[in-house]
Amino acid sequence: MKLLNECLAANREWSARMRANDPEFFSRLRNQQRPQLLWIGCADSRLPPDQIVGRLPGSLFVHRNVGNVVVHSDLNCLSVLQYGIEVLGIQDIIVCGHYGCGGVRAAMDRRELGGVIDSWIEHICDVHEDHRVELDAIADVDARANRLCELNVLEQVANVARTSIVRNAWKRGERVKIHGWVYDLADGLVRDLAIHVGCPEEIPNAQTIG
Repeated sequence: MKLLNECLAANREWSARMRANDPEFFSRLRNQQRPQLLWIGCADSRLPPDQIVGRLPGSLFVHRNVGNVVVHSDLNCLSVLQYGIEVLGIQDIIVCGHYGCGGVRAAMDRRELGGVIDSWIEHICDVHEDHRVELDAIADVDARANRLCELNVLEQVANVARTSIVRNAWKRGERVKIHGWVYDLADGLVRDLAIHVGCPEEIPNAQTIG
């Protein structure tokens, strides 16, 4: 209970600070959200999207899961994607992975965690298998895991681009674009992987990033 009470007290302090800095802030949020970015990221507690890119509440429409995976059978992810594009009118979608991702490392090491998590991580295992030759050539284990983090982002960017939701948006002439980033826990910086997909012809393959 102590931790819960601390969280509630911190919330009251945060609310007071926000209202002191901008008395109309919560009134604007209450009336309508107008995020300009859709963020698909990892559920890792060390990656609060708003904070690491310096944005206030209401700036990002967020979907997070273990390993920032986009699966075409995941109705949760797809509903966020559809709502973001078709209702909120978002044009820029960011898939952001991070170095030191436990899900990626488990996939690389083929470490079984048990339960549904193993089935979920299997999607990242597939990425590892698809790029085994390149990854096995990297001697340093941490560097190999970091590269798999990048390749996983690449694959998830492609998965977003392949959804009927995004393809239909392109057919309607909407300028939806998907970007690939990776966050470094070691220094708090986001790396742009130079993956920017705005049409079917730009859907990346493994050689797009180096």
